[in-house]
Amino acid sequence: MTMLPDFKLETHFSEWEFKAKYHLTASDAESLSVRELLAMATPEEREEFEGLWLGYTETFGAPDVRQAIATTFKNRQASEILCFAGASEGIFAANSVILDSDSHAIVVTPNYQSHETLPLAICEATGVPLDPDDGWSLDIDRVAQAIQPNTKLVTINFPHNPTGAILPLDRYQALIELCRLHGIYILHDEIFNGLGPTGTEHLPFIADEYERGLSLNVMSKSYGLPGLRVGWIACADANIILKMERMKHYLSICNSAPSERLTKIALNHRDELFSRNCKLVDGNLEKWDAFFRRHPDLFNWQRPDGSCTAFPRYKGADGVDQFCRSLVEESGVLLLPGSIYQSELGATPVNRFRLGFGRKGLDEGLAAFESHLQQ
Repeated sequence: MTMLPDFKLETHFSEWEFKAKYHLTASDAESLSVRELLAMATPEEREEFEGLWLGYTETFGAPDVRQAIATTFKNRQASEILCFAGASEGIFAANSVILDSDSHAIVVTPNYQSHETLPLAICEATGVPLDPDDGWSLDIDRVAQAIQPNTKLVTINFPHNPTGAILPLDRYQALIELCRLHGIYILHDEIFNGLGPTGTEHLPFIADEYERGLSLNVMSKSYGLPGLRVGWIACADANIILKMERMKHYLSICNSAPSERLTKIALNHRDELFSRNCKLVDGNLEKWDAFFRRHPDLFNWQRPDGSCTAFPRYKGADGVDQFCRSLVEESGVLLLPGSIYQSELGATPVNRFRLGFGRKGLDEGLAAFESHLQQ
């Protein structure tokens, strides 16, 4: 089995996420306690959790949880959904069953590293960069030029990590038609769908729009419940769902039963969660807007379309890597330098960093950030 390289983002977080005093680069919305989530539950939902039998659960996921997930889609049924222990397991399973050594994959860059590392461990892959001068959008003609006779998979992610960009709907539809023409699967990482400034227009789920579309989602980001470790893929292709279920037998086998009960509660009350989280984004974005207006000499700020992350440019002479390191070591403020998003598939923007704005308590971190700049 091919040894995978270090996961740069996760390695960086392993060193700093729980050590830094001010986490200003988080990609998840503010979380809840179990008590707060259960307070949303109906009496029946609460009894399901408290009276839970702690045995194994179904590999596909509990039927009622899959049904709750299906209600987030327009056209998908519970039988077309497979649950995973987080989104990363889904990414691993999808790449493993769609690709083989004779395949070719296309991946947008910059990206969450496993979206390129996993296909590259299996086959050849081509990167298609998002254009910062075009709102971090995707050039569909460049995707078309990258297609080879053996291209099996295109992987996209909108709202995008780290830029927060959302692909215009007409380009999204053009990409679907292009892949339909060539019989190519689309894995769409949709984990930020539903999160962004209030009123954000999100793309329709790929599994609703395309028969070979795989919709990847998770409780971690828009729902703000990463501790549940429950994700899923929806797809109309029953054979792909079955193959991934067989792959899951080698991975987590099944999800945590308590997490499934809490996931069902969150899904049934998702409108309340999304409203709460988007209001947090609204308030925090205003604070970042004001921060960058005060420092135009040091930063170029581009407001994201959605999610709770952005990818501003740092203009200081020391470079973004040194800047981020001194910021966390001297002032306890954690950011993600753009080098974390370097790709083996082509050049990615330099002197940028990822910041997050989905959590409470931003004021103290911004004050520490401001103080560091003054020093």
